[in-house]
Amino acid sequence: MIFTKNNLRLGLALGVIGPLLGLVVIYFIKFPSYGFKEFLEYFVNDNKLITSVGSLSLLANVVLFTLYVNTNRDETAKGIFILTMFYGIALLLLKLFN
Repeated sequence: MIFTKNNLRLGLALGVIGPLLGLVVIYFIKFPSYGFKEFLEYFVNDNKLITSVGSLSLLANVVLFTLYVNTNRDETAKGIFILTMFYGIALLLLKLFN
């Protein structure tokens, strides 16, 4: 199974997919009346939403990271951590320059 592998590439892939899935889940739970494109525009332009939704979407990576660290698959966890930091910095820059 793919989730039992321990390599950096898998971690990077999961690190990209996790927050995106988190964002989609938040969209369906909190903003179902918006179109997805409208939601993304609202997300990018509202500083409060960048902080709250951005942080919640990163929780998906926290769950994945914890799972891989606790099962001693450190290379995969490293990839997830790298992308989590990348997303966090991107959210911070988006908030600062918005």
